[in-house]
Amino acid sequence: MTTNIIPVNEMHKVDPVFGQISFDGHEQVVFCHDKDTGLKAIIGIHNTILGPALGGTRMWNYTNEWEALNDVLRLSRGMSFKSSISGLNLGGGKAVIIGDAKTQKTPELMRRFGAFVHSLSGKYITAEDVGMETSDMDTVREVTPYVAGVSESKGGSGNPSPNTAYGVYMGMKAAAKFQFGTENLEGKKILVQGIGHVGEILVDHLTKEGALVTISDINQDRLLDVSSKYGSKIYTGDDVYGLDVDIYAPCALGATINNETIHRIKAKVIAGAANNQLANELIHGQLLKEKGIIYAPDFLINAGGVINIYSELAKISKEEVKQKTENIYNTALEIFHLSDINKSTTQQAAMSIAQKRIDDRKKEKA
Repeated sequence: MTTNIIPVNEMHKVDPVFGQISFDGHEQVVFCHDKDTGLKAIIGIHNTILGPALGGTRMWNYTNEWEALNDVLRLSRGMSFKSSISGLNLGGGKAVIIGDAKTQKTPELMRRFGAFVHSLSGKYITAEDVGMETSDMDTVREVTPYVAGVSESKGGSGNPSPNTAYGVYMGMKAAAKFQFGTENLEGKKILVQGIGHVGEILVDHLTKEGALVTISDINQDRLLDVSSKYGSKIYTGDDVYGLDVDIYAPCALGATINNETIHRIKAKVIAGAANNQLANELIHGQLLKEKGIIYAPDFLINAGGVINIYSELAKISKEEVKQKTENIYNTALEIFHLSDINKSTTQQAAMSIAQKRIDDRKKEKA
């Protein structure tokens, strides 16, 4: 699996941060290093107009530091719009730790990372993301209160994956309603690419509704396990993007919709959990619209996780969390209709709603 983010040779040797395409007026970018534990991390704080920057920590064995920087910038920017469009009083932030989560992650490394988070005095609140577990957030909590998504036994909201998957499911049903005239997914051919925590739970929802699910992942053991649990078909071909399906659900890492893949996609709906699915928001968003493919903006439909984590900070009930997550369905339909009326892409329609809320709050504070 690759991140498929902007290659170094396409960055034209620009300034490391301010000149990057992904830099979008970030308020702060923090580079963290600790020789004793081997920690190399970057924290991106995009915007704190609506509240403290909340976003998970991802541990990934990046090809190089440029790739890691680009990823954290794209992810933290996405979190600003994700929280905004979900009506949460949170800003956007994200962190990446460079390394192999399976072999290099230690309690000492996580505590040292937590100390860097603590040094920001609550401007950034971390949580779980790719390569992390709830237990890792418990370790970070040992050195800082600025962490969410800790174990329920420690007063947290626990693993956010189930709620993330539920939100994606709601967004997918809305997209199906708009594209096919019905939200019923029974009999629909759906490809779920990436069957980690969120992907597997999404497969569960889809299977229970009677969808015909095909799964794809680089982990063969996971494929066999999920296939045996839910009766999903395992994809074995060499062109997963050209598979004849109704719905494509990218649930691994980002930018799978790019110059190489977009012309091969046969699905009429794209709705998945991955962040930053469009390698280029403007170019690929427009191409999808021209192809008649309904794209459910990822930062909207995968917001169930941050809604779940927000419950810890805002002290809202599980029932309210579920209601806010179910409302993703209504917001998605609103965006699809707005896109049609304004002849814009669904990504642009969603961004305009999210940006307006941020701009309005900024005016209030002025």
